[in-house]
Amino acid sequence: MYGSYSQDHKPVVEQNEAVGHAVRAAYMYSGMADIAALRRDSLYLEAVDQIWENVVSKKMYITGGIGSRHKGESFGDNYELPNLTAYCETCAAIANIYWNHRMFLLHGDAKYIDVLERTLYNGMISGVSLRGDTFFYANSLESDGKYAFNQGALTRKPWFTCSCCPTNVTRFIPSVPEYIYALHNDLLFVNLFVASTTHVHFGKSSIEVTQTTNYPWDGKIEIRIDPERSMTFAMKIRIPGWALGKPVPSDLYHYLKVKSNQYTLSVNGEPVQSELHKGYATIHRKWSAGDVIELNLPMPVHRVQAHRSMKDDIGKIALERGPIVYCAEWADNGGKVLDLVIPDEAQFKIEHREDLLGGISIIQGDVLNETGQTKQLTAIPYYAWSHRGAGEMAVWLERKASSLPTN
Repeated sequence: MYGSYSQDHKPVVEQNEAVGHAVRAAYMYSGMADIAALRRDSLYLEAVDQIWENVVSKKMYITGGIGSRHKGESFGDNYELPNLTAYCETCAAIANIYWNHRMFLLHGDAKYIDVLERTLYNGMISGVSLRGDTFFYANSLESDGKYAFNQGALTRKPWFTCSCCPTNVTRFIPSVPEYIYALHNDLLFVNLFVASTTHVHFGKSSIEVTQTTNYPWDGKIEIRIDPERSMTFAMKIRIPGWALGKPVPSDLYHYLKVKSNQYTLSVNGEPVQSELHKGYATIHRKWSAGDVIELNLPMPVHRVQAHRSMKDDIGKIALERGPIVYCAEWADNGGKVLDLVIPDEAQFKIEHREDLLGGISIIQGDVLNETGQTKQLTAIPYYAWSHRGAGEMAVWLERKASSLPTN
């Protein structure tokens, strides 16, 4: 009827590539995952798995954003992921979270939560200002301070003629607690690391679960288990892909140099050795009130490279730490960032600044400009950009490769 724009160009079970309007598509893929689960339909399962692989391998931005084209608010061709003209609608990021949550419920694999988390902390939350009163419709990964990418604006706007993004944000944010845990039979999955307290019910028994953490700025997570009575069950602790040297569950992005950042896991101070299964460390034991799980995830600064088929990112790197993607913005870097070059030898330091942009950890280090002069780079979390007026911003910066091997 409307063709690929509305994903009705062929029966859904015959589709294997993400096409058309990105928001419509991800909502439909969420429904396909539900049908595959509820009806145990192998045709839906095969189709939605293939489409997901296509997105995470060829059509997803490092921020988790999807839908690269302004025209039709649509997916582009494979590896068509421009930065300056990226569309990455805020609604599409929310839809990507919904879809990956459904895929996790379908398969029980942490790789879907890896994508969900990446999208949540970067490509989705960038769509709303720190005050919560202005919004991005489109989420560009680069700005020259001239191209009005956001529905005719250079910065966030309080409203749009089509109000879907602001209203979708206000619908989505209160639902975030639903994604922290999942329960299946006698398995309690810890998917997101958020300071929180919740109650989980196993049959007629209740368990209070409390997380204490400063994640995503710090990789130390404490999880206190307080059952009404001692109980035997399994805790499934997600070990994020970024902590295992894999930013996304495909070859679309990779770390330039994987650091030996071994995570540690303990219960009541005693180290726990657990083989990972589908991205989870399993701790099966009898739990009593006051038991504490401690997970430590080292957070070095990673240089990220894109797949060689992504033309806009050839010869460039991005910086990330933990689940947070960083960018360089004009306000912290003398008014210009598009001429910055990061040498492989550059050393970075982390500083937490409570006085800056609502409290963030910044990355600083000496880099070069295009004439070879040394400049200090200050990188901020991508989600926090565009709060200090219009100007240059970039997630991907030129790389000056070392003559020494880096892998």
